[in-house]
Amino acid sequence: MCELMDVKLFYTGPVINTEMLVVMLDQHGIPATQAFVDPTAPDDGDLSRPAQVFVPAANYDHAHRLFYTEREDEL
Repeated sequence: MCELMDVKLFYTGPVINTEMLVVMLDQHGIPATQAFVDPTAPDDGDLSRPAQVFVPAANYDHAHRLFYTEREDEL
């Protein structure tokens, strides 16, 4: 049986960024997915094509802390 997971939009930007973000989230144990903003547009390999990254709602706060919170050790 397949359950639908509650997901939240985490990031929207060019596909070159979303692909890297999905890999980085996975490295932190957060299963992320990406989708094109316009799924009907032809997949012509354009790396600037707008895409979105979704994360499970339960992991959203953790992902946000990892990628959007300033780190004190970098000051």
